Amino acid sequence: MSTAVSEKSGTWRNWAGNVTALPVREVTPASVDELSAAVRQAAEDGLTVKAVGTGHSFTAAAATDGVLIRPQLLTGIRKIDRTAMTVTVEAGTPLKRLNMALAREGLSLTNMGDIMEQTVSGATSTGTHGTGRDSASIAAQITALELVTADGSVLTCSRSENPEIFASARIGIGALGIVTAITFAVEPVFLLTAREEPMTFDKVTAGFDELFAENEHFEFYWFPHTGNCNTKRNNRSAGPENPVSPVRGWIEDEFLSNGVFQVANLLGRAVPAAIPSIAGVSSRALSARTYTDIPYKVFTSPRRVRFVEMEYAVPREALVETLRELKAMVDGSDLRVSFPVEVRTAPADDIPLSTASGRESAYIAVHMFRGTPYQAYFTAAERIFTAHEGRPHWGKVHTRDAEYFSRAYPRFGEFTALRDRLDPDRRFANDYLRRVLGS
Repeated sequence: MSTAVSEKSGTWRNWAGNVTALPVREVTPASVDELSAAVRQAAEDGLTVKAVGTGHSFTAAAATDGVLIRPQLLTGIRKIDRTAMTVTVEAGTPLKRLNMALAREGLSLTNMGDIMEQTVSGATSTGTHGTGRDSASIAAQITALELVTADGSVLTCSRSENPEIFASARIGIGALGIVTAITFAVEPVFLLTAREEPMTFDKVTAGFDELFAENEHFEFYWFPHTGNCNTKRNNRSAGPENPVSPVRGWIEDEFLSNGVFQVANLLGRAVPAAIPSIAGVSSRALSARTYTDIPYKVFTSPRRVRFVEMEYAVPREALVETLRELKAMVDGSDLRVSFPVEVRTAPADDIPLSTASGRESAYIAVHMFRGTPYQAYFTAAERIFTAHEGRPHWGKVHTRDAEYFSRAYPRFGEFTALRDRLDPDRRFANDYLRRVLGS
C-alpha cells in the first residue's frame, strides 16, 4: 500500500485562518481504490470522513474531527477527448494546473472564477463561479463525475448514467460522497480583451443593465467610503494577443493590488479611522487599461492579501437596489471597511444547490482584512442580502440554516432526499452540513 496514513494528525487550518479542525487521522490516498478503502475503514471505526482541498472556503465545509482525506496525490489529467471536447481530471488537481495544461493543449474552460488556487473538486463542490452573461459557474461546465459513496463504492455519474446523482453532485458540498474525478466541457482556446476602467458608483448602478447586456463578462468593485468603482469588461476577441507588459503587470497586479494593498490594510487595521482616506487613494490607484490574452490570464489574478469573505447571490433584477442599500448602510454606520465590494453575475442553471439554480443571479461579495473584526459588517450586510432572497455561497461566511435554504432553493428537498439515500449514516457529515442541510 502506498497510502500515507498519519495517525497523529495535526490541526488543519483553512486559508483565511478562521476555521480549524483536529481530525483523528489524515489519509493521503494515491488511487481511487485507496480512497474507497479509507472510507470503508472509517465506517468500521465509526468515524466521519471529509476531503479537503486547498482550504479556500471560509466556512467549515471541509472540517472534521474524524478522517481527513487529502487529495494531493489524486492529480493530473486522465483523458482529453477532442471529439466530445471534454477533459477528465483527477479531483485533487489545482485549477491553476488544469488551466495551464489545457492551454498547452490549445483548450480552455469557457468561464472561471477570479482565483485558481483551489482544487477542481473543492471549487466545484462549493459552487465557485466567475462572472458571465451567458456562461455559468465552473460546476455548470461539468459533463460527468466520479463519486466514492459512503459504502466505498465508486459511481460514474453523467446525464445518461446515474442522472439524478449527477444533477445534485455537481455542487454537493461534500454531503453526497467524495468526488474523485471530474469531466469538464472544454473548447478551443480563445482570446479575451479585458477593458478595465474607473467609473463612479452612480454611473455603474444607473447603467448596470446596459453594461451587463453589452458584455460577455462584466464585473466591478465598489470601494466603501467612496463613490468610486473599478469596472472590468471581458469580451471574446479576434486578436491579436496584446498581454499586459511584465513591468506594468508587476506594478499593478503585484505591487499595487497585493503589496501596497497589504500595507494599506495593515495600516487600516492599526488605525481604523484612516480607512476612508486610504479607500479614497486606493480607489484611484489603478488607471484604465486594455489588454488581450488567453482566458485564464484574463479571468484570474493573484490574491495574496488574506481576508474573510461573505458572498450572496440575489436575483439579478434586485442587484442595484441591494447594492444601494449596502452603500447607504455603510455610509450611515461607523464601520470602517478597507476591502472593495465585488459584483458579478451568472445565468440561471439547473443544479439543485447552485446559487444560480433556476434564476439569473448577481453576486455581491463583502470582504474584511484577516484579523479585523468582521461580524458587525457581515451581519448588517447579510440582513440586506436575505431581505432580497439572497443565497449565500456555500464556501463563504454566512449564518443561514436548513430551514432558510428549504425556502431559498426550490429543489432543496430533492438534494436532501438523495443525501438520505446515498449517506443514510451521515458518514460525510460535519457541524456545517448539519446546520445547512439538517441532520
